[in-house]
Amino acid sequence: LADGEGFLLTGRLSLDTHPWLADHAVWGSVILPGTAFVELAVRAGDQVGCDVLEELTLQAPLVLPEHGGAQMQIHVSAPDADGTGRRTFTLSSRVQNGAGDESWVRHADGVLARGAARPDFELAQWPPAGAEPAETDDLYEVLDGLGMGYGPVFQGLTAAWRLGESVYADIALPEGHASAARDFGLHPALLDACLHALALGGLGGTVGVGRLPFSWTGVTLHAAGAEALRVHVARKGTDGIRLEIADTSGAPVATVDALALRTVSAEQVRVAEAAHLDSLFGIEWSSVTVARGDGAPSRRWAVLGRDELGLASSTGAVVAEYAGLAALREALSAGEPAFDVVFAHLPGTGDDGVAGTVHSAVQGALGTVQEWLADERLADTPLVWLTSGAVTTVPGGAVADLAGGAVRGLLRSAQSEHPVRFVLVDLDGDPASVRALPA
Repeated sequence: LADGEGFLLTGRLSLDTHPWLADHAVWGSVILPGTAFVELAVRAGDQVGCDVLEELTLQAPLVLPEHGGAQMQIHVSAPDADGTGRRTFTLSSRVQNGAGDESWVRHADGVLARGAARPDFELAQWPPAGAEPAETDDLYEVLDGLGMGYGPVFQGLTAAWRLGESVYADIALPEGHASAARDFGLHPALLDACLHALALGGLGGTVGVGRLPFSWTGVTLHAAGAEALRVHVARKGTDGIRLEIADTSGAPVATVDALALRTVSAEQVRVAEAAHLDSLFGIEWSSVTVARGDGAPSRRWAVLGRDELGLASSTGAVVAEYAGLAALREALSAGEPAFDVVFAHLPGTGDDGVAGTVHSAVQGALGTVQEWLADERLADTPLVWLTSGAVTTVPGGAVADLAGGAVRGLLRSAQSEHPVRFVLVDLDGDPASVRALPA
């Protein structure tokens, strides 16, 4: 590395190269499981002589695209100067798709260390004496209802028992996938299935709430390549979970000293997905033929401010002018019937400069929108906001009206909450555009 000691590990993940990852869906989106981040970090530790994943904290989920893949990087720092051999690391990705490479997103960071302790458990007696069988037949239906859509590869919990506040479970990869375990330290689908025991309750968590791993502490891999597991899941402290994982003979495979989980919502997943998918979308305008009726429109129109665009003269409509929204509301209070459409447009730019004009335009529009939504008499009247040159309809074209563009952004947000109450119209200066407004 040009900027000092350390290591950079790189790779690529996709649903083409790792199709089994498609079986890990959260709220309908394929999310790289937290256990895969653990596997990557442990592998990085092997590379630099660290046998303990001392800490791993997840910062952002990785939503895998349906097409293309994710370029991965793990940056491992130089060892600490105190001689302990501890190293920090970060794990990042960027999506690669037909639209080009996206920005890098940091998904996790943590600490690798040396000096793994010998395991202090074994699970040879199975199930443990006194453990009571737990019902697991509908486990994955329950998890699906919580937004955790696990496919066959991740449906590895086959039996479980309760003993006090602990849960013991059998975990196995499905037939046809077991041989893949030898390619991993601990197959992420196996480790993920160990966490499904949490849905059986009794571990200090909330039954009926979907949760995903957030931070891992003290992860040690004692043996690699296991195809089936026995796991003991117990509460650690107030909110933590401890996992003791063994193979089918009871010999230790892995230890997770503490695991913290957080609830996950559909909105959080959508935000993470949008971070990668926004670049796939762009605004593209298409010409359409507008059917124009004969004669002047019969609807009643009003304008906030002066009719500087010549709505009345260009369309033949009867247009009432009001100094502002307050004047319009006063007229309604005095008995004026509601209008079919009310038009608003930006005042002149003034002498505030570009930044000042944008600020004042957005603040003025915000006040108008808030007042408009607060008056129930206007609920059935669309507010049509007119701009000119605030958008460009050709690739590479320049936006002439920056203040209008900013106001359109504000109003698009209002449209998302009140889709039928606001209409955005950008005019190009051609009188024919004004004449087309009735249609």
